Amino acid sequence: MGYCSCFGWKKGIKLKIKDEKEFKPPQNVSDFSSVGRKTGKELRLESPISKDVSGADTNMKTFNYRELATATNNFRSESLIGEGGFGPVYKGQIENTDLVVAIKVLNQTGFQGDKEFLVEVLMLSLLCHPNLVNLIGYCAEGNQRLLVYEFMPLGSLEYHLHDLRPGMEPLDWNTRMKIAAGAAKGLDYLHNQADPPVIYRDLKSSNILLGQGFHPKLSDFGLAKFAPQGDKSHVSTRVMGTHGYCAPEYAETGKLTKMSDIYSFGVVLLELITGQKAILDPTGKRMLVDWARPLLKDHKNNLQLADPNLKGQFSESVFCRAVEVASMCLRKEAPSRPCTGDLVLALNYLASQHYNPDAVRANGARGDKDRTQHRDGQVNENIVDSNVSENSPTEIRMSNKELEREQAVAEAKMWGETWREKKRQNAEIDYGNLDR
Repeated sequence: MGYCSCFGWKKGIKLKIKDEKEFKPPQNVSDFSSVGRKTGKELRLESPISKDVSGADTNMKTFNYRELATATNNFRSESLIGEGGFGPVYKGQIENTDLVVAIKVLNQTGFQGDKEFLVEVLMLSLLCHPNLVNLIGYCAEGNQRLLVYEFMPLGSLEYHLHDLRPGMEPLDWNTRMKIAAGAAKGLDYLHNQADPPVIYRDLKSSNILLGQGFHPKLSDFGLAKFAPQGDKSHVSTRVMGTHGYCAPEYAETGKLTKMSDIYSFGVVLLELITGQKAILDPTGKRMLVDWARPLLKDHKNNLQLADPNLKGQFSESVFCRAVEVASMCLRKEAPSRPCTGDLVLALNYLASQHYNPDAVRANGARGDKDRTQHRDGQVNENIVDSNVSENSPTEIRMSNKELEREQAVAEAKMWGETWREKKRQNAEIDYGNLDR
């Protein structure tokens, strides 16, 4: 999926690479990602980078071009695993090691330039979280610009939702909620724990990579911006991002906030729910959000949003709550969208509500048996075996189930209270808009 044709861009300045020269970021770190506009100035990329903006140490490794060419069999097509806005991505193995990596090669004639390369290196030298992809190192040799990441063996979320090959199983509901919860944690880290806070600006299904066990990690930070500090409410910037994911207020005004990322997250969650792409037709005119909005508002018909590949294998109540979360993220009024902390709370709860089709079938069969017994005039009682000892495994299992049930109820109550409060705030915002 490409970038909006209406979104402007400006080519970054060529980086001059000189050994043992220190990279000097702008004095105001919040202006770093605008450095490409400072024409007439040369940017020197430290090799190796030993300091970031905050002066913290990093273990990022510098590679020479020969090492990476060897790792990918000279960038042969057999090693190609993807293509993004930055350029092609290859799978490789570093010579004389067991290290398998993903190598992203800057397309020098592509949409993004040296500016995005520099921002990506800086951002991922500053950031560290289990739900962010790990940048192992980079190559900045001559005109070559390459980034070396940990290899994510299961590919992207986009691949599993929209590019299933014959014989591949679609993601089940439990896995989808696990991915959503992990992505929310990564975004929460960027917004609330990173120092300085970061606005991702390019959250989409192709940028959520999956490791073993479908553990999700956010990737591709070339468009990221430092969030506004102090009394500033937004960052004014040229509109960049991917069509179908971009928040309407950002697309219209160029005013970027953390809530812009929340909207994009809502689109990704809607993809997980529906199995549909963010753009529904090749012309780019029919967007998933526009198609889904009437069904998001009509709670009685929420189930019509369900991905047919799920085959109804999900809890309807959990499904409807996921729809509610997506709907909140996609509200047109940016201040009424939930913060990442709310998302983590809600999605952790939804991910904890595992759907077990075997248990559902067993419960259904047991219910049928009970109803048959009642029809035959027999009494249906819960009988405890008198041979079960006080501390038997059966009783322990029952006790554990009770504790799990109580925990689930407590989490559900907390989840419900959070979203009721958010709805109340939304109602106040809507009421205030009527008075304007």
